[in-house]
Amino acid sequence: MKKFIFILFISAFYTQNVPFFDGEIAFKYLEKQCSFGERFPGSQSHIDFKNYLVDFLNGKADDLIVYDHEISHPYIKDKKITLFNILARYNLSSQNRILLMAHWDTREIADLDKNEMNQNKPIIGANDGASGISILMHLSEIFSDYPFNNIGVDLLFVDGEDMGRHGDIENFSIGTKLFAKEMKKPYPKLAICLDMVADKDPEFKIEYFSFIQAEKEVLEIWALANSLGFTEFVYEMSQPIYDDHRALFVETGIPSLDIIDFDYPYWHTLEDTVDKCSPYTLGIVGNLVCEYLYREESEY
Repeated sequence: MKKFIFILFISAFYTQNVPFFDGEIAFKYLEKQCSFGERFPGSQSHIDFKNYLVDFLNGKADDLIVYDHEISHPYIKDKKITLFNILARYNLSSQNRILLMAHWDTREIADLDKNEMNQNKPIIGANDGASGISILMHLSEIFSDYPFNNIGVDLLFVDGEDMGRHGDIENFSIGTKLFAKEMKKPYPKLAICLDMVADKDPEFKIEYFSFIQAEKEVLEIWALANSLGFTEFVYEMSQPIYDDHRALFVETGIPSLDIIDFDYPYWHTLEDTVDKCSPYTLGIVGNLVCEYLYREESEY
């Protein structure tokens, strides 16, 4: 019994040393993104938000790199567009690194909208686009205020994830595939992708590709979530989801996992709006990531 009490005491003390992630702050960043409008590649809102994001990140990281990639639009003949991958890096001297990634582009068509008249309209992408980015934005502030001395962390704001059409895997995660070609070794030991992490009614299952690509880390993170009381992380396997974590693994072999609530009824519809999202959900995901990283920092 004494041993059990001691373990609980150490755990409580340890958690106090982890910075608090404020879901309300992240939610304001989600709202801010949506205020720019639909942010699909090739639109003016896409450029405007890119400029805002670069300004936001300036001075918050040890290194900030903006990669621009001109490509041909995959579905509009003779149209050129530019994708922008933005990388904020912390503690550059460490080779023991973890990459956090989320996509900031939104979908050009609402192809799953129940109203056929809406299916060629762009979506605002409050959950599918803004949610993961809002967490990375707040993390950039936390990492600036509570620097890492042992591990290194990279935040990748990736573009061009959501341009593909149903069944056309080649044109999903375009930005990640381009970024992978720019990466230099040593690679990070793990990549964590945050996608659709603001649903008001969250349930985070274990995504199939994540389990086969990074089984040990998936089980560690889900166990940590439950130890923190985040019962929204359930030990149930979801369907395989091809997004940035899968593309990165295929291109580089980096163990990569996805924290995603895919059972979201407004996915790829015009109804993916701010009112469907919750500061609470952003808070549990953000605090889980903080706990995981700062524990890694202490144990290194």
